[in-house]
Amino acid sequence: MSQVQIAAGTSPLVMVVDDEPELRALLGEYFARHGFEVVLAEDAAAARRQVALRLPDLAILDVNMPGENGLSLARFLRENHPRLGLVMLTTAGESVDRIVGLELGADDYLPKPFEMRELLARSRAVLRRLNAGPAAPAAAEAEPATRRVRFGECELDLDQRRLFGAHGAEVEISAAEYDLLALFARHPNRPLNRDQIMEQAHNRGWDVFDRSIDLRIMRLRRKIERNPDKPEVLKTVRNVGYVYVPGGGAGA
Repeated sequence: MSQVQIAAGTSPLVMVVDDEPELRALLGEYFARHGFEVVLAEDAAAARRQVALRLPDLAILDVNMPGENGLSLARFLRENHPRLGLVMLTTAGESVDRIVGLELGADDYLPKPFEMRELLARSRAVLRRLNAGPAAPAAAEAEPATRRVRFGECELDLDQRRLFGAHGAEVEISAAEYDLLALFARHPNRPLNRDQIMEQAHNRGWDVFDRSIDLRIMRLRRKIERNPDKPEVLKTVRNVGYVYVPGGGAGA
């Protein structure tokens, strides 16, 4: 059977996509025991059918599957359902897959073999970021004066956790991308090094390393900068990190 309904109710719906029957069943039972509604899919085709029937809140995707792999499926899900949480399962040591997964918009990844408790914790963290309001700033951080913060010709809505383009159309961003923009919004004109960004990222539950920060900045620049190759809003500070420049890139 391509899809199996494990539990029903009003709990968050998690879709587990993995071609290993034993692991797939184990994950389904584990998440169901912890209060989730779960559907199982043995491959990308089954996952696409499930999404057409009912969109899950979170998808846990194995990268290495026969046929269409998890990276291709992640691209499809992110492009068509930007508010869907994505957690990728990769083979230990395959950093290229993890980097590509982050580029495609995955919210988190976990290498195999993994502990069930860690996967559960990471999945809950992704769902919290998707469903919660803006994170309360630390005491040392200043709350932006307005609930909309301009990034070039785009505006970040802190109440709705959404990014809007120059003409009001929504620009798709992942939960982790929102967290990163909100962090910069709280620190205008202040260079942030990678350690500071990683500390904030860990506080919000997403696993990061130096290269993943650079990749997320690159993806955000493609969305908010007039010329991503010559950024005016999220600028690189050599030997330090990045700085958000309010007003940079605005106007004609």
